[in-house]
This record gives sequence, C-alpha cells and structure tokens, in this order.
Amino acid sequence: MSEFFSQIDWEAMLVAIQETFIMTIISLVIAVILGFILGIILYITKEDGLYPQKIVHRILDFIVNLFRAIPFIILIFLLLEVTLMTMGTMLGVKGALPALIVSSAPFYARMCMIALSEIDKGTIEASKAMGASNWQIIMKVLIPEAKPALVSSITVMGISLVGYTAMAGCIGAGGLGNLAYMYGYVRQNMPVMYTATFFVLVIVFMIQIIGDLIVKKIDKR
Repeated sequence: MSEFFSQIDWEAMLVAIQETFIMTIISLVIAVILGFILGIILYITKEDGLYPQKIVHRILDFIVNLFRAIPFIILIFLLLEVTLMTMGTMLGVKGALPALIVSSAPFYARMCMIALSEIDKGTIEASKAMGASNWQIIMKVLIPEAKPALVSSITVMGISLVGYTAMAGCIGAGGLGNLAYMYGYVRQNMPVMYTATFFVLVIVFMIQIIGDLIVKKIDKR
C-alpha cells in the first residue's frame, strides 16, 4: 500500500482537484444564469405562453437544440478560436470554460423549460383570474413552483460538468482528467489514474448529496 501511494504526487493531485472544482463551479454558475434566462424566455414565448412569440421561440429552440446535439469533445475544437480570443489561451482552466459554459447553458435552458411546463395550468389560470400580471406570475408562481425541479436540474448539470472537465483535461484543460490521462494513463502510472478517478467520484457524490439535501429542504409538496 505504501508503494502505491508513493507513486502519487500529492501536490499535483491537490492542484488538479482545485482546478476541477474551479472549472465546475464557475461554469455551473454562469451556465445556470444563462440557461435560466433562456429557459424562461423559451417557456413564455411558446404558443400558449404568457408572451407568445412564435419566431423568437423557434429561433431560440433551434439554437438550444443545436448546441445540445453537438458532442462536448467536438464543441471544444469548434470553439478554439473563440476561446483564444476571449480567454487568451486554449489551455488550462481558462481554456476549458467557454466550451463548458456553451455546452451546459442550453442543457439547463431545456431542463428549465421542462420544469416550468410541468406546473399545473390551473394554478396559472387562477393567478390570472385574481388579477396577477404576467411578471407576478413568473416571479411568484412559476419559479417558486418549479424550484425543486430547477435545483435537481442544477445537480444533474453539475455532475455532467465534472465529467466534461475530465474530458477537457485530456486535451490540456487541467484538472483531474488531465492528471489521470497525462500522468496516469500515458505514463502507465496506475496509482495516479485510480486516485484521480476516486476523487472525481468523490466530487460527483458531493454534488449529488448537496443537491438532494437542498431539494428535500425546499420541496414543500
């Protein structure tokens, strides 16, 4: 066992864990904000929405479906020029963020729209009958009712992002994926690869547990 652990550079492992956390948290926060806005717009502009806008809805729906359909590894290469212009580098944590955000925001937008669509239409009609404005319906009916589903979607997306960071690490984005591939697989240092994988699983379980606890607390149904 001591021989196993002696083959691991723990300082590099700690840096990789930090990089994975940074990539996941930053991209998650930005993707949730953008995805939430997109999801709300998609919901309210559909035919039976609060502000029906057929053209706007179709354009946004197409964009969301398009970016959700592109595999993440391909998206990284498609966004290389954009990444270089906006972040100044294609490597490291900064180089991974654009692809992580662009891949996740449309996903969360779709999840938001699904969560909002599951709200009982009778609740919305009752709010209208009581004189609530569309803005009040959005803020005081739709979002509160959909909150558990929205948080669950964040949990799912957070777990997906951890997987994406590992994938991005294989092409130089840093983090546990990069460590597992470059210093584990390529150099046939199995203790590094297994340990990096273990910490990826720990992060995934942490996100799942925290997400489940939050949902349990806010779900009043």
